[in-house]
Amino acid sequence: SQNYAPIVSAMALRSSQIGLSTLGYFIVVAILGWLSLEMLRRRWLELSGKIGELETAQIQLLQSEKLAAIGQLAAGVAHEINNPIGFINSNLGTLKFYTQELLDLVSAYESGDTDRIAATRKKTDLSFMQEDLPILLDESQSGLGRVKKIVQDLKDFSHVDQAERHPANLNSGMESTLNVVWNELKHKVELVRELADIPDVECVPAQINQVFMNMLLNAAHAIEQHGRITVRSGNTADKVWFEIEDTGKGMSEEVVKHIFEPFYTTHPVGKGTGLGLSISYDIIVKKHGGEIDVRSQPGVGTCFRISLPISPE
Repeated sequence: SQNYAPIVSAMALRSSQIGLSTLGYFIVVAILGWLSLEMLRRRWLELSGKIGELETAQIQLLQSEKLAAIGQLAAGVAHEINNPIGFINSNLGTLKFYTQELLDLVSAYESGDTDRIAATRKKTDLSFMQEDLPILLDESQSGLGRVKKIVQDLKDFSHVDQAERHPANLNSGMESTLNVVWNELKHKVELVRELADIPDVECVPAQINQVFMNMLLNAAHAIEQHGRITVRSGNTADKVWFEIEDTGKGMSEEVVKHIFEPFYTTHPVGKGTGLGLSISYDIIVKKHGGEIDVRSQPGVGTCFRISLPISPE
């Protein structure tokens, strides 16, 4: 046994060294693991912050594009409102003149002076007033109705009181959008409506209307002199679709590949932000789970087809 004592002692020492080495190894691994987790945590926090910044930037871009589009339409809408306001103002001037003449005639009758009555009646063309007054009132009422409709269309287009998803009639949204952009279309576009009866779609209507506006304006810009824009709608068992087709200059396959990229535009400098179709793609595909398909032929025209699920999954 004495002969084995050194061997046992050596083995015990070796076991002790291995144990300490293993413990040290586990400690190092634990420290490295903790450092790795800490680095991952910090990286996750950094990425979370970046994602928040990107989401904020995206919202700002969306609002920027919407404001740019609304700014582009502002002059047209102002013109559409100014026309009825102009003839209402003119009619009110005429009504003021007629009212003063009638008051003068009433005053003459109240005076009992037959000469004054006769002179005032001669000056006042009552028969013409009887014909003209109903016309003036009808025109003014029609003008006020036109202004009311424009304001209602603007409200329906923006859906300022409805920012959340809810079932909406997108045919109505298309009609409101067409009325808002009409001044941009009417001078060179023949508009054809082929809107079918479709079910309501659960969506954010203001965002879908913005897509309609972007595509209608693009269609108008693609028509250089005079052409036709056809708006269609329909549905399948689970989807609603819209087509906006123009007879404009069309696009090559190479251009079509890039049209949904941010800031890509075929318009001259100052004629577009290059964000309209990119934001439209984001709204339809990413936010509403829909699809956008494009077919285009240079010299013939372009057709955008938007498909939206009737109910979100």
